[in-house]
Amino acid sequence: MDYDPGILPDQLPIYYKRLFPYGPYFKWISYGLVPKSYIAHREFSFTLKDDIYVRYQSFSDQQEFEKELQKSCPYKIDIGAVFTHKPRDHKTVKAAAFQALEKELVFDIDMTDYDDVRGCCSGADICGKCWPLMCIAVRILDRALRDDFGFDHLLWVYSGRRGIHCWVCDEGARKLSQDARSAVAEYLTLIKGGENQTKKVILPQSYLHPSVQRAIDVIADVFKSYAIDGQDFLGTEEKREKVLSLIPDEVVKSEIKDFISQQNQDKLNSFNVWQTITEIVAKNQSSKASGKDGGKLKRVIEEIMLQYCYPRLDVNVSKGLNHLLKSPFCIHPKTGRVCVPMDPERIMSFKPDSVPTISQLCNELGESSDENNQTKRSKDYRSTSLKESVEVFDRFLHKLEKTWKGKLIEQSDLTGEY
Repeated sequence: MDYDPGILPDQLPIYYKRLFPYGPYFKWISYGLVPKSYIAHREFSFTLKDDIYVRYQSFSDQQEFEKELQKSCPYKIDIGAVFTHKPRDHKTVKAAAFQALEKELVFDIDMTDYDDVRGCCSGADICGKCWPLMCIAVRILDRALRDDFGFDHLLWVYSGRRGIHCWVCDEGARKLSQDARSAVAEYLTLIKGGENQTKKVILPQSYLHPSVQRAIDVIADVFKSYAIDGQDFLGTEEKREKVLSLIPDEVVKSEIKDFISQQNQDKLNSFNVWQTITEIVAKNQSSKASGKDGGKLKRVIEEIMLQYCYPRLDVNVSKGLNHLLKSPFCIHPKTGRVCVPMDPERIMSFKPDSVPTISQLCNELGESSDENNQTKRSKDYRSTSLKESVEVFDRFLHKLEKTWKGKLIEQSDLTGEY
């Protein structure tokens, strides 16, 4: 069913009353109410109709949260930090005393940051040819966050339009300082330099960090299907010049250009041009290995692959403890799509155009209600296309719940509540 932004105001009340998964959502955002004041000190921000922006919302319990969402019907929900005081009371507290205490370590990957290396789309547009970049990002970052930092509870969420978000929900991650968050984000950053810098990845000539090698392995696994076949990243002279500009050796660059110019131009394609580049680079790597410039070519193939495919993080989103991020399960007003959780184990099969829109869900809800008038409101999402996404969320929650169950027992022992 096609989405019409004009009827979003009519559909949001239905969504917030019958489809939003309040139970699982509140269980996640309150972390089992350990401590009990956790949720009351958490900031929510609502973007209402006509871009009215309301910060420092906070709620004492799930019932209050539900009531306000159904009353306000926000076009967008952002989640902020847990503060020293209730955010809604921030005006009654001295500014110096109102401080952010903790928040999930978050990552934001936006497709617009890849505009210089994707040829199919630009800006907010995405398609099946460039979406693999987001899949590559999930595979690389998920592995690095788990293997290199020991995090276990990573919630991956589709942003509803052109990107993905990651919420690292481990207690240790939530309590990281701003400096520590910056360090993690910088560790995961390989693409460096602004628009005016041509070569944005420079690897060490000797030792290659295991995390970087893992990233290269992930990219190599899909490079042909994504870059060569899908993007045709060497299919025109302009595209070839762009790739060749990343080769630091002018002699090698000239040799590649001369070889290509001698070929039948009608038969040139990304596959055979890439093969030519890798073969000539490899030959010169061997012959120049002992020379003073030999090291320049040692990692150049990997550097090209990384520049075209490695995750591009918005570091400012990750390092700021007080930075807001769009909530899972809200609706993107431009596309109407739900910001759904994604299974990192099945990320290569995730298709953004198959994510349900609010119009589709409301339509399915109507059909389901016609068939069964006894459907419980709290479970209405289970009779729609949203069911699979909530199940992904439930599986994530099942593992996360184990981290606070022991603390709930400790808390009850201390307070005498059972």
